[in-house]
Amino acid sequence: MADFSVFGARRFLILRAPFLLAPSLTSWLLRAQEADPVISVDTHLVVLQVSVRDAKGHIVPGLGKESFHVREDGRAEAVSLFTNEDVPVAAGLVIDNSGSMRDKISDVTAAAMEFARASNPLDQIFVIHFNEHVKVDPADGGLLASSAVDVEKALDSVAPDGETALYDAIDAGLGRLKKSDRERKVLILISDGGDDASHHRLEEVVQDARASDATIYTIGLFDEENPDRNPGLLRRLARLTGGEAFLPRTHTEIVEACRKIASDVRAQYTIGYSPSNRALDGRYRNIQLTAVDRAGMRLSVRTRQGYLAPRR
Repeated sequence: MADFSVFGARRFLILRAPFLLAPSLTSWLLRAQEADPVISVDTHLVVLQVSVRDAKGHIVPGLGKESFHVREDGRAEAVSLFTNEDVPVAAGLVIDNSGSMRDKISDVTAAAMEFARASNPLDQIFVIHFNEHVKVDPADGGLLASSAVDVEKALDSVAPDGETALYDAIDAGLGRLKKSDRERKVLILISDGGDDASHHRLEEVVQDARASDATIYTIGLFDEENPDRNPGLLRRLARLTGGEAFLPRTHTEIVEACRKIASDVRAQYTIGYSPSNRALDGRYRNIQLTAVDRAGMRLSVRTRQGYLAPRR
């Protein structure tokens, strides 16, 4: 039996797997902790945030648990946790303020504000600006409320200039999300994907993204003649974490991308399962998730590609 403890302000179950507990399970743990500060369980729960769309790209609401089928490393798993509630999120807006973004900064601000306006009042939002330096707002290590006014002030606090430490900024964003107690975590990266000033290496950031419970959405803004652009990285980060990559060309498309991200976050399903493979080996496990509508037609599903198993 693996022994896990309940601790802290939210009293989460200690797991090495990078997934959060859903609201119903958290409530159960809180009630259990009142009687006994330590609980032992013989399993762990993998929790996925899932976006579902039809063939026309429209969000599909109202599905039941029976519509979803999950496999881990090819083995069918039983869905034991299911909800489609709009729960508060922690969201990081990671904004490229290097010199290459100078002509696009008004579009970037408009897009980020579109996300802030669509937020749940209980969301927590922070802003990270980066050129060769990474600047986090608020600087005291806290998290902003979802006030559009506060977000706008943070967005207006710097002017584009300098080189690009993209990898360092992503690392800072993932680290800040870990401090939140919100059960869904989102990182929205607006950049050209280039990097010429980071201390972190690309594969370090990719590994951190795989190990994180955050969903990363990316918006690529660049000129075709820009030699530093890297749309492939933006797509890779989104694909790994169950997010989506956007490559808009006009102001309208940029703002619409953030509007779509906000809608996607609000409409996600939360699905959990207890893996058949109980080995505490710390290995990466692949997840295959499918969904069908009431007529049995296959739907388009986005979620994380896998997770790191707990280590003994």
